Amino acid sequence: MAVDDVSFQLSSGEIVAFLGVNGAGKSTTIKIMTGVLGADSGQVSVFGHDIVADAIEAKKHIGYLPEDNPLYGDMYVKEYLGYVASIYNLNDRKNAVESVIERVGLRKEYKKKIQSLSKGNRQRVGLGQALIHNPGFLILDEPTSGLDPHQQNEIHEILSELGKTRIILFSSHNLHQTISVCNRYIIINNGKIVFDEKAKNVDSIEDIFNKVTNS
Repeated sequence: MAVDDVSFQLSSGEIVAFLGVNGAGKSTTIKIMTGVLGADSGQVSVFGHDIVADAIEAKKHIGYLPEDNPLYGDMYVKEYLGYVASIYNLNDRKNAVESVIERVGLRKEYKKKIQSLSKGNRQRVGLGQALIHNPGFLILDEPTSGLDPHQQNEIHEILSELGKTRIILFSSHNLHQTISVCNRYIIINNGKIVFDEKAKNVDSIEDIFNKVTNS
């Protein structure tokens, strides 16, 4: 069993750290939440829409950045974002692309091919494709993995601003990459939720994380 009776609710304005060691069940849970993977039982509701029974409507509210951030390297940044906008059938694709380029800080990079970008700027492109349709729920699987501290801080600044008006689920096996930006912690271990608390109510999330993941 990959995940076992996992249940939680998320609210607008929350930037939630979804934590656990590698293999704890984070990515499986996320794939179920986004409709990529079917669950044997249970239900996922996104702004009142069931991810299975009402998949198209549910996914309109979800922006998803997978851990491996699959991008078309031979496409230009602006071209790729326009392509993603066309998948969502947006009415004003040009303005949507321009807006997201500005929002994620790709103004100097949008004329370049994706394969020529740094790791940090490829993550920005991945974040841009997740935001292009202005979703209310942003799911990020290891969004700062492999980035240097400066790049991590830049992504955190973007997420802090985005989190004021939407729900963000920030999945990571690295607690320290989430501390400066998240206001709630959910920890999964061996497929079960073992901790769920607001950041303001936690004295030392590091001690709790180490205790529950080593148990």
